[in-house]
Amino acid sequence: MTQVIWHDIECGRYGADLPLWRELAEAERGPVLDLGAGTGRVTLDLARRGHAVVALDREPLFLAALRERAGSLPVETVVADAADYDLGERRFGLIIAPMQTIQLLGADGRAGFLRSARRHLLPGGLLACALAGEMEAFEADDVLLPLPDEGAAGGKRYLSQPVALRDAGDRMAIHRVRQVIDGSGRERSSDDVIHLDKVSPAHVEIDGLAAGLQPLEVRVIPATEIHVGTIVVMLRG
Repeated sequence: MTQVIWHDIECGRYGADLPLWRELAEAERGPVLDLGAGTGRVTLDLARRGHAVVALDREPLFLAALRERAGSLPVETVVADAADYDLGERRFGLIIAPMQTIQLLGADGRAGFLRSARRHLLPGGLLACALAGEMEAFEADDVLLPLPDEGAAGGKRYLSQPVALRDAGDRMAIHRVRQVIDGSGRERSSDDVIHLDKVSPAHVEIDGLAAGLQPLEVRVIPATEIHVGTIVVMLRG
């Protein structure tokens, strides 16, 4: 369950985007499909407001945690890859991809992501996918680092410290140091790297047109003290 703990610590506490997903879920008809749902940060927030949500993720452990947390809420989970999924005849009024999910897929994966979304939208349904705002490369020696993300579980403290953002050609590499401190003060550290594709809203809109989706005006979520801003590309089916 360590994967779940790190996911909760590094992703679960972000909330600046939640008002937008709530707004869209209220405005669109039909159930919601949450792509890259993880342990349920957005899924559970919407379900608590009465929306039926299908949570899709390729990591079974995340979805197991989500199901346990959901209890009797109107939540269904599906283990699948956002880059290529088939839910049969299921159709959704709103499909969302929070937290830069679309930037984890590569060019071929993004194309499959958009085709799959188009196939599973109700007529006139909406796809909304989040992209990271402008990210400037940095090294630990060059800047004042943000405070680490922190949590506790099983009598241990977990800290995740961003230490570098490096340009890796067509991707940006986010480097973190993860620390686990047990009750005796013993510390264990490991490195973690996540790559985000360099993708502009225009790229997604062009690819969306090719998949039969019509671009709408983007929405912008401002940066917080510890998170970069987000641009949400909106595509109508």
